[in-house]
Amino acid sequence: MPKVGMEPIRRAALVKATIAEIGEAGTLDVTVSQIAKRAGMSSGLAHHYFGGKDQIFLAAMRHTLALYAAEVRGALSMACTPQDRIGAIVRASFSHSHFQRDVIAAWLNFYVLAQSSQQARHLLGIYQRRLRSNLIFALRPLVGLRAVDVAEQLAGMIDGLYLRQSLGQSLVDPERAIRHVMRAVALELAQGPSR
Repeated sequence: MPKVGMEPIRRAALVKATIAEIGEAGTLDVTVSQIAKRAGMSSGLAHHYFGGKDQIFLAAMRHTLALYAAEVRGALSMACTPQDRIGAIVRASFSHSHFQRDVIAAWLNFYVLAQSSQQARHLLGIYQRRLRSNLIFALRPLVGLRAVDVAEQLAGMIDGLYLRQSLGQSLVDPERAIRHVMRAVALELAQGPSR
């Protein structure tokens, strides 16, 4: 007989274990058994809660995206100016809770999963649209019609720093990543609005 109230705790443990397993393996080629073992439960229980490996991956992806969205909302709630909003988005993108080895590996592998999974592609699309929209909103008063292009550039830079970090091409701490993107922001703002 299942213990009452344990389902949310076990689901959360499985999601956390999924991110850790993907991070350690550096690939989606992990088993439900490995995930369940790390979470301290049977693979049968993991299947009971999620149905299969793809559903566990999608739950981990939703969890990661929800944490990121909450971090962005929190940072934006304290921003007063358009420049503050841009800084808040960039800082949230490289927060210590996201810019760490296992989470970066999970993000990279979610991009891989999106190549073959419509649900994963949909979730990544939501993330990309929100990032782009938040950046455009903050940039428009500062760079006018160039806001869309500048937002695309900054979003690409953020994703690119994650990619480089995941491949070990450059060991970047979050503060350094933030400074890197904010230098690009400063160069774009110095050009002013489009005419």
